Amino acid sequence: VQLQASGGGLVQAGGSLRLSCAASRSILSITVMGWYRRAPGKEREWVGDISRSSGTNYADSVKGRFTISRDIAKNTMYLQMNSLKPEDTAVYYCNAVRGPLVDWGQGTQVTVSS
Repeated sequence: VQLQASGGGLVQAGGSLRLSCAASRSILSITVMGWYRRAPGKEREWVGDISRSSGTNYADSVKGRFTISRDIAKNTMYLQMNSLKPEDTAVYYCNAVRGPLVDWGQGTQVTVSS
C-alpha cells in the first residue's frame, strides 16, 4: 500500500497540528497503522499506533497530548497533536503493517518554535 503523509508545518509551542496519512487502498486489510518520528540527530522514535480494531497505543512522551484516529471511508489515519513542545520537532512518518509487509510514507516535517 502507498502512504501519503501530510499536514506538517511550523507551529508555536502550545499549539496544535493534525497530520494525515492517506492510503492508496482500503485500510481495513491493514493490521496496524503507526506514526513514527525522527528528530535531528536522533534515532527514529515510535509515536503510537492504531490497530484494525481501533485500539490505540502511545509513547509515554506523547500520551495525553496526541491522539490517533482513522477514517475508514477515506482510507486515512490521523495524528492530532495538541500542546506541542519544541521537542516534538521532527519528521513524522506513517506506516502500515499487513502480515510480513511494512509500508512507509514519505514523512512530513513538524517544527515547534519556543
